Amino acid sequence: MPIFIYNSLSRKKEELIPLEPKKIKMYVCGPTVYDQPHIGHARSAYIFDVIRRYLTYREYKVKFVRNVTDVDDKIIDKAQKEFKGEDLNSAVKNVSTKYLDLYHEDMKSLGILEPDVEPKATEYVSKENPLMQKFIGQLIERGCAYVSEGDVYFDIKKAKGYGKLSNQAIEKMEAGARIALGEKKKDPLDFALWKSAKEGEPAWDSPWGKGRPGWHIECSVMSSDILGDEFDIHGGGIDLIFPHHENEIAQSEGAGKKFARYWIHHGLLTINGQKMAKSLGNFITVKDFIEKYKDPNLLKLLFLATHYSHPVDYTVEKIEEARQALKRILIYVEKNISGSESQSGDFDEIDFLEDKFKKVMDDDFNTPQGLAVIFDLISFANKNRDNMVLHQKAKFILIKLLEILGIRLTVEIGKTFFDDLGISEGIIKKKIETRGQAKKNKDYTLADSIRVELEEKGIILEDTRNGTTWRRKL
Repeated sequence: MPIFIYNSLSRKKEELIPLEPKKIKMYVCGPTVYDQPHIGHARSAYIFDVIRRYLTYREYKVKFVRNVTDVDDKIIDKAQKEFKGEDLNSAVKNVSTKYLDLYHEDMKSLGILEPDVEPKATEYVSKENPLMQKFIGQLIERGCAYVSEGDVYFDIKKAKGYGKLSNQAIEKMEAGARIALGEKKKDPLDFALWKSAKEGEPAWDSPWGKGRPGWHIECSVMSSDILGDEFDIHGGGIDLIFPHHENEIAQSEGAGKKFARYWIHHGLLTINGQKMAKSLGNFITVKDFIEKYKDPNLLKLLFLATHYSHPVDYTVEKIEEARQALKRILIYVEKNISGSESQSGDFDEIDFLEDKFKKVMDDDFNTPQGLAVIFDLISFANKNRDNMVLHQKAKFILIKLLEILGIRLTVEIGKTFFDDLGISEGIIKKKIETRGQAKKNKDYTLADSIRVELEEKGIILEDTRNGTTWRRKL
């Protein structure tokens, strides 16, 4: 079955046909490390984590690159505030290291897979590896860029089809553009490839004098170096379409490179209908969320319930809905079935549901429908709860599908879910046997006391026509 992706460049769904059979080269814009990661960053990282996991499940070999911007104006401003009085070069390194470490910690706490390659901007301007300077030099040689008093700008007039990603006419963009104070460019839409050094700021050598790279040039250089001049997928938030991704295309094509074939952009996150901002008091870091709710699966289920391309609104009520969804999953997965071991039953329905999961995910990674299939599987398994063999197969497939969506339960398949309760599976079974015998003897007082005793220990008993099952209390 083919996979279809909504390509932001063509503004339509297209069949995913990679440059190399069963191989995907994927580049995603990563963090600018100057502050603690918030749940908007978490959504972006999680979306592309799910896409990567799903492509891997569909037997593609994925090379996943996520860059790090470790020098820019925001990082320099933060360094001047947090490390006031310290050498600015050292302060910038301290800030970028500190917040990249925090980003890594938060991604790990969310269960986000590490990228295959994580290039940093400063690694591409060094004396040993001046690939950004070389790339900019090529643009100048090709007549697509010009030097102006130590700065280098991309000449937007030389970009064929500029505005094709953001679907904007260049005339309308120019009408609203202005040249900011201190900029030395010819046209308001021209953008900086190289910024001449200011006193004390981090700077690297170049043919145009000491300075540092502009933001947009980073991704063009790093993606082409790691993935080649043409690669399969480029991803990021919808807020990056213009000017960042538009400018990436302009400078990459200006250098004679084909660049990305499919563009995936995700919607943004709001808090109770408002943009998240520290000034509004609604800024929620990843650490804030984990500290309050403990389980990152709640945040993931909130994200999964909305298609990646749409905006998602974070509310306490929606987190509670996610909690109920997770509770339903755990009640099923943690259920101990002691029914028939018959090999008969509608096992084909389980295969059908897994195929249905593939079908909806093949359609532009439709996680809301994928989640619906998972709950269909749980409903089907519950209707066949007395068939232990069918139940075990359903559980195996369920956990596999959850893993594809990055929903990691706290145990491995085949292990019990009760290690943290202070009571063993053997004791639970003996209690159930004693209770069963008490009911046969019509000693309902004893039977009820055993039920209450287990409930106090966090075990819920459920009587069926084929015996008693148990699960953890949620």
